[in-house]
Amino acid sequence: MSSNVVLGNATRQNLLSLQGINSNISTAQNHLATGLKVASAVDNAVLFFQSQSLLNRANDLSERKSQIDQGISSLTTATQATQSVVGILQQLQGLLNSAKTETAAQRAATSKQFDTLSVQLNNLVNDASYQGLNLVNSTASTLTLQFSITSTSILKIHGFNQQISKLVTGAVKLSKASNLASHLISVGFSKVSAYGTSLFDKAFNTLQTAIFAAQSQAQSLGGNVTFLQTRLSFTSQYAATLQGGSDKLVVADVNVESTNLVTLQTRQSLAIQSLSIATQSEQAVLRLFH
Repeated sequence: MSSNVVLGNATRQNLLSLQGINSNISTAQNHLATGLKVASAVDNAVLFFQSQSLLNRANDLSERKSQIDQGISSLTTATQATQSVVGILQQLQGLLNSAKTETAAQRAATSKQFDTLSVQLNNLVNDASYQGLNLVNSTASTLTLQFSITSTSILKIHGFNQQISKLVTGAVKLSKASNLASHLISVGFSKVSAYGTSLFDKAFNTLQTAIFAAQSQAQSLGGNVTFLQTRLSFTSQYAATLQGGSDKLVVADVNVESTNLVTLQTRQSLAIQSLSIATQSEQAVLRLFH
């Protein structure tokens, strides 16, 4: 004799309905607990991988944003150094103007100041390094920033050499091809009387040309800082947009899920009552055969 329990059609339908409701309740509770409506590819493969693609892109941009931020710091360091170089060059000009009316003894002291400031200018330039990159002591230095791993969006910023010997290169020359500013340093102010005070004027103009060059370099560096700040702002906004798009695909709406859960719990209660009624009806039919 078979030991299988035979259920009536009404009971079977109510049981199936109750199982479906219980499964949906479990799903809604999981959505509320995790905050996600799509937690894995099993839930919805299309939405899951679309979300992962957007999220990976946002994470890549976040890394690029950090690099851009560091690039801004490198350029800011170089800009500040260049502004200081201009200040020192202007001090040197002041010494030249003073030397024109000084005695030989006074010029000797001024010459030492000129030499000291020149050395300190070079020291400042060599110290203007940020994370090992110095953009003002060598034209070989390059700051390279890649804005996207998915494209060839790259910015290369080449450095300058702002050491005094380089800033005055190409200026007015003296005999035997010696550079004017270098010549002043080597022979000393006290020995330039043979050339007359016009030599100081020529040296002044040489330094003025160097100042113009340094100011132009500062303008170039500052322009790149402004651009990178704009790019940084765009990257931040773009990454936030991608993150938001990813969330829209997989993040659960708490209000909707809460409403669904309450509705399902109500249906569950009704299904249990319906199952009870169906069972009681079947028992009443069986009592007729006793």
